[in-house]
Amino acid sequence: MDRKAYTAKLAALRELRAEIGAAEKAVADAQRALGRLGQERGRRVMELAAYEGAKADAIAKAGGLSVGDVVRIAPLLDPTPPGARVVRADDRGAAAVPAPAPPDQTPPAVETAVAVAPAPTRPAAAVEQPPVPAPDAAAAPAAAAVAAATAPAARETEPGVQADSSAAAPVVVQGQVRVLPHIPQGPAGDRFAAVTSGLVSTRPNFVQQPRVTVFLDAATGDLVAREYTLRLDLGAKSPGEILDAVLAAAPGTERVYVTAGAPWHEGAERYSTLKDAVAAWLHTPSQRWTTATGRGRDKLAGHFVHQRQPVGRYAPAAAPDGAMVEIRWVGEWFDADGADPALCRDAFRLLWQALRRHWDDVVLMGSPSQTGRDLWTRTIPTKGKWAGGYPVMSEELRALLHATGGQGRSELMVPPRVPERLPGLVEFDATFAYGKQTWKSGVGAPRRVTARAFAAMDEGAQAKALMACSHWHVRVTVPAGWEHVGLLPAPVPGERAWEYPATGGATFTTWAGGAEVHLALTNHLMPWRIEVLDGLVWEDGKPLDDWAKRLKAAWADLTNLSTLHGDERQRTAAYLASRAVRSILLFGIGGFAQRPRTVGGSTPVGEPLPAGVEILGQDDRLVTWQRSTGFSRDPNAHPEWAARVWSGARTALLSMRMREDDVMVGALHLPPASIVAFRTDAIYTTADVTWPYHGQPGEFLKKGHLPGPVPAPATLDELLALRDLGRAHFARGGER
Repeated sequence: MDRKAYTAKLAALRELRAEIGAAEKAVADAQRALGRLGQERGRRVMELAAYEGAKADAIAKAGGLSVGDVVRIAPLLDPTPPGARVVRADDRGAAAVPAPAPPDQTPPAVETAVAVAPAPTRPAAAVEQPPVPAPDAAAAPAAAAVAAATAPAARETEPGVQADSSAAAPVVVQGQVRVLPHIPQGPAGDRFAAVTSGLVSTRPNFVQQPRVTVFLDAATGDLVAREYTLRLDLGAKSPGEILDAVLAAAPGTERVYVTAGAPWHEGAERYSTLKDAVAAWLHTPSQRWTTATGRGRDKLAGHFVHQRQPVGRYAPAAAPDGAMVEIRWVGEWFDADGADPALCRDAFRLLWQALRRHWDDVVLMGSPSQTGRDLWTRTIPTKGKWAGGYPVMSEELRALLHATGGQGRSELMVPPRVPERLPGLVEFDATFAYGKQTWKSGVGAPRRVTARAFAAMDEGAQAKALMACSHWHVRVTVPAGWEHVGLLPAPVPGERAWEYPATGGATFTTWAGGAEVHLALTNHLMPWRIEVLDGLVWEDGKPLDDWAKRLKAAWADLTNLSTLHGDERQRTAAYLASRAVRSILLFGIGGFAQRPRTVGGSTPVGEPLPAGVEILGQDDRLVTWQRSTGFSRDPNAHPEWAARVWSGARTALLSMRMREDDVMVGALHLPPASIVAFRTDAIYTTADVTWPYHGQPGEFLKKGHLPGPVPAPATLDELLALRDLGRAHFARGGER
C-alpha cells in the first residue's frame, strides 16, 4: 500500500465513522421510541387487568408479550396456583407481600397447631396466631410498607440450613422469597381433589413402529448401520452435513444416535452459555433440511434444546411433511464412556431382547422416558376396578404437584458443618433406588384432609393417613438440640429448588410426602414438630407394580449377563443395557410428572415472533426461540405417582430397614457430622460402615473410598472430583 492509497482509505474510514454515528443515533432514537411504546403498552395492560374477566393469555397474545411478561406487569393475572412465584425486594427496600399461608378450618380467633402424634411421645398441640389474611388491592402498598418495616433482616446461612423465621413466614434468602401454593377453600379447592373429565390412561390398541436406527461416532466419523461399519466425512459437523452423509451411506435412516463427539458443542466458546451453543447448532441453516413438524402418532415437533442431551428433529426441505430424522445423544440411555458405535448397537440389541421376554410388542423409542411410558401403558389392567384405565388428576392438582413434588435430594455440606479436612470420603449408592418405591401408588381422585379433619383423627388414623399415598401441606419446626441432617425439604428461590433446614428452632412451611412427614415424627433420634395445614390422600393401588417388576427382572438378567458372559465386549454391552433399563424406569417415572412442555423453533430475522417465546439466540438469518405450551391433555400424566416415588426414595436415603438382615441403614444411622453430601440416591460420608448388600433394588452399595485427609469439597465439581478419585482407589482394591 502506497501513501496515496493509505490517505484514501483513511478518508473512507472517516465516512464510515460518520455512517456509524448516524446509525447509532437512529438506534438510540428507536430505543427511546420503543421505550415509550413499551410504557404505553404496560399502561394499557394495567387498564385491561382491571377488568374482572381479564385473562393473562389473551392480553399476552394481543400485546405480543409472554404470559410471564403480563404477570410481571399485572401480578393479579397470574394463572399459576396462588403463591407459587418468586418475589424480589426492590432497591429501596420495599418488600412485596407474599401470598399468605392458607387458613384452615378453625375459628378465626385462634389457629390450632396440630402437632401430629402417631407415637405416644409426641409433644402436645400448641396454639399460635392465625395467618395474616390476604390484603386487598387497595391495601397492598400499605401492607408492603409494614412488611418492609417489620421483616427481619435477611442473613446468610450455611448451605442447606434454613434461617430462623416465624411460623407463617415464607422462606427468604438474600431479599428473595418463594412461597409454595396452597389449596384454597370452597369450590376452587374442590377442583384440586378431582380428576379431569374424559381423560383416562388406557391400554393402547396399536403397536409402535420401530425406526431404522444407526450409531455414529461424530469424533471419528465411524457409522454402524445394521451389520456394517463405515467411516464418513462429516464436514463441519453441522446437522445438515451429518444427515447428508448418514443418509447417503444408510438410506432410510430415521434415528441417529451420536455415541461420541458431541458435535453440538463445536465452537461453544463463541457463545455466552452452552445452551446458546446447542441452540445455534440445532438451528444451523441447511438447504436440504428443515425443522420437522411431527407425523402420525408421534406428535413431537421441533428441536429440544438441552446443554448435554439435545434432540434435533429434521425433515427434508423439499418435503417437510415427509419422513422425520432424529439426531440424539446416546447418553440419554447410558454413559457410553468410550464405547464404540458397534458396542452401543450391541447394547441396544441386548436391551431389546431382555425386554422382549416381558413385552411381546416392545419397541425401543427415541428416549428412555418415551419407551418407559409406552411399556407402562401395555401393563394397564384389562380386568378389575381399573380395567377402564386410570383417571388423570385435575389440572389444578397437576400444577400443584409440579410446584411442590421435588425430585431427588441434592445437598452439599460445607465447613463448619463438616471439618475443613475430611478424614476420608466414602460413597454409598442406592442400587436402582426408584425401583424399590414402585410397589404402591395412589389411584383415583384424592380425599382432601383439612387441618381440622386431621386434628379430629386419633393417633392410629393419623399414622394410617400419613403412611397412605399422600401429599401434605405442613408447617415444620426443627426441634431444639437437633444435630443431624435436615429431614424435610423447604423451598428456596429458583424454580423447583429446595434445601433441608437442620438448625434447631428453624420453622418453615412446605409440602412433603406422607412417608417423609411420618419419618420426621417417628425417627429414632428426636421427633420433629409438624403442624398439618392440609393434605391429599389417595386410595392405595399398584398401577406401577407390574411394569416395574418386569423392568427389574430385565435389569437382573442383564446384570447377571454382565458378570457371567465369556466375552468381554458382550459383558460390557450387557452392562450398558442394564443401565438403559435403569434409565427406562428412572425417566419413565419422571415422564409421569408431565411438566409444562417446551417447544422450540426458528424465525427469519425481521419476521414477527410467535407470542410468549424466549429468545435463545440470533444470527444474521434466524432468531431461535423456545416457549412453554403449558400442561397438555396427556392421558398418561400422573404426577401423583412420580411425587410418591421421589418422596419414598428421599425417605429411604435417610432411614430404611433391611428386613432380611433386620438392620437399619441410611444417613440417620451415621454419625451426624459425618455426612458430606447427598446426590439423589447416593450418600457421601466420612464414616466407613459395613451395611449388608445383596444386589437388590434400594440397597446401599459401597462404590468408592478415598482415604484422608482430603479437603472438604466446596462445590459440586470438587465433590465429583473426589468421588472419581475414591472410585478409582476402591476399584484398585484400596480400603475395602
